[in-house]
Amino acid sequence: MNNLVLDATKVTPRVHFDGASGVLEIEGDSYPEHSLQFYQPVFKWLDDFIQRTTIPIAFHFKLSYFNTSSSKCILNILEKLEEASRNGRQVSLHWHYREDDEDIRESGEEFAEDLSLTFQFVKH
Repeated sequence: MNNLVLDATKVTPRVHFDGASGVLEIEGDSYPEHSLQFYQPVFKWLDDFIQRTTIPIAFHFKLSYFNTSSSKCILNILEKLEEASRNGRQVSLHWHYREDDEDIRESGEEFAEDLSLTFQFVKH
């Protein structure tokens, strides 16, 4: 399976999904004017990856900021991972946050409350 690599911009995060290893990362800021348009290829790649492969998924969210419309897209990604996990896929979710950034940590905790996935919180 091909990788998905999107370089970061001022308003969009870096996306690096490695189809061979199952290590999937989203890193940076996410506040594009049209979040759904930006995340559409991410959703499609993730759907294809889940359907075509069986390797474990290690998803790393390394976001420093995201707006409300991006949070809806992040929730969509998390729900796809949750469904894959319910269907027997091994999924590990790593929510990275800076030690001094309580907002990002709390956002991750709020997502975790609404989902059955186990979040690993990684302070750096």
